[in-house]
Amino acid sequence: MNSREYIESGILELFEADSTMSDVGGLNNLKNWLQLRSKAYSKEAREFGLPLPRGILICGLPGTGKSLCAKAASNLWDIPLIRFDISKVFAGLVGESEANWRSSIAFADAIGNCILWFEKHEKGISGMANSGKTDGGTSTRIFGNFLTWMQEKKSPVFIIATVNQISNLPPELIRKGRFDEIFYVGLPSAEERRTILNIHISKFKRDPKDFNLDECVKKSDKYSGAELEEAIVTALYTAFEKKEKLTSELIL
Repeated sequence: MNSREYIESGILELFEADSTMSDVGGLNNLKNWLQLRSKAYSKEAREFGLPLPRGILICGLPGTGKSLCAKAASNLWDIPLIRFDISKVFAGLVGESEANWRSSIAFADAIGNCILWFEKHEKGISGMANSGKTDGGTSTRIFGNFLTWMQEKKSPVFIIATVNQISNLPPELIRKGRFDEIFYVGLPSAEERRTILNIHISKFKRDPKDFNLDECVKKSDKYSGAELEEAIVTALYTAFEKKEKLTSELIL
């Protein structure tokens, strides 16, 4: 089995980096942090003595750009993005789950420079608390192995873990030394909503200057980035059906 076949077999999935930092509206602290480390895997960085970045945890509401940031980071750093579906690690046979975990991590280590993306990470480890009763302690053992790997790994594998609720994570996962940094992604501000609207209107080959963005920003308080995008998509379908041009009124 070649590398692509292995990655796409289920537990690991290779993502194409089709998003850039220009697709991310707002989140300047996170973008600046990633930009500062964009040359971290270069020969010059090694000669300078820079430590390899370990990983980040991004938490926040659904639809606020956590997954988008993982994809954009892959493009910015020009390294592969591999999503790790930890729920598929667990198998029915005794010992098979641990074997799945070890082989997947060993494969990621062997790839070298890459981003290993744990999406909705709190769901992947949700069964740990009752592991002794439900799976004979398998979840607890795998979680322990995961913590050890995060702490001791020497390979240039950068972890991006995205979660909706950080309160569901065990404290030993989020202490310093596991992740380099933790970022919270909230609902966009008025300025960020304007940027997001600009991004998506431009993406669909329209000029944002032709739209009343002031009114759209005003009426979209507490909207997530995903909801703003969907408002524009729905307006596009309406305009197409009515054989009209896309307008601010349709978006509103």
